Amino acid sequence: MSPVSVAGRPLLRLFIAGTSPRSSRTVEAVRHLRDAHLPAYDLEIVDLYQQPQLAEADRVVAAPTLVRVRPGPMRRVAGDLTDARRVLQGLGLDAPEEAHERADER
Repeated sequence: MSPVSVAGRPLLRLFIAGTSPRSSRTVEAVRHLRDAHLPAYDLEIVDLYQQPQLAEADRVVAAPTLVRVRPGPMRRVAGDLTDARRVLQGLGLDAPEEAHERADER
């Protein structure tokens, strides 16, 4: 898991399943999205196999899932997380015009 976020800062939590190549690509895509569009957000990476209690607490039933923990209300996006616009909209955040490009096309 990533380092603990600073209390009160905006927080995203990414749930992955293990250390597969797909999980690695998802982590890379979400880090790029955060760096490009949400630099004020902390990002925690959670492996469902190592911390199933966090998935249960956040009501996550599939991986990969990205959760906007703070600010509330909690929002979740599951599945393909490479489409920045779709992810930002799913999290209830503004999607800048340039976010329409897929994160894997950088």
